[in-house]
Amino acid sequence: MSPDIRLGPDGVPRCAWVGDDPEYRRYHDEEWGRPLHGDRELFEKLSLEGFQAGLSWITILRKRPRFREVFAGFEPAVVAAFDDDDVERLMTDAGIIRNRAKILATIGNARIVDAMAPGELDALMWSFAPPPRRRPQSFADITATTPESDAMSKELRRRGFRFVGSTTMWALMQSAGMVDDHVAGCWRA
Repeated sequence: MSPDIRLGPDGVPRCAWVGDDPEYRRYHDEEWGRPLHGDRELFEKLSLEGFQAGLSWITILRKRPRFREVFAGFEPAVVAAFDDDDVERLMTDAGIIRNRAKILATIGNARIVDAMAPGELDALMWSFAPPPRRRPQSFADITATTPESDAMSKELRRRGFRFVGSTTMWALMQSAGMVDDHVAGCWRA
């Protein structure tokens, strides 16, 4: 078996990045790489990927329930109305990542999304989905950025979004199913 595949305790072969963590297994099996649509859903994904920058994704997964609670389910119109008091409230909440720049970016990004037409964020983000490509045979075949993630990042930045670098956007594209990067041999491949 490839070192890029790991047999879980249930005997199921998965991408090795999953490791032994039950929450990572659930996320890999039920979410990662499955097509995700909807302005609210993609705003949440965009926000959480931004918070993840510089951290491990499992940290975000473990904090996601609290993020959803304090960011009003990532409803763009509600988050767009957050003010300085909300920023200070969020900065004292140990249940999330307390990074002022990321909190302010999430609120600013919500304002941009709230000003968009319904379905516009979904259409915009999916317009950068790359064409189908050969399944990665190993992690070595998976890049950190692509021309599509570069283009998505550039367009989102042009529109005023923050914490949307190319590497972050490629991670979003993978997790939101815009690309399928489950390696050969994974049961999801």
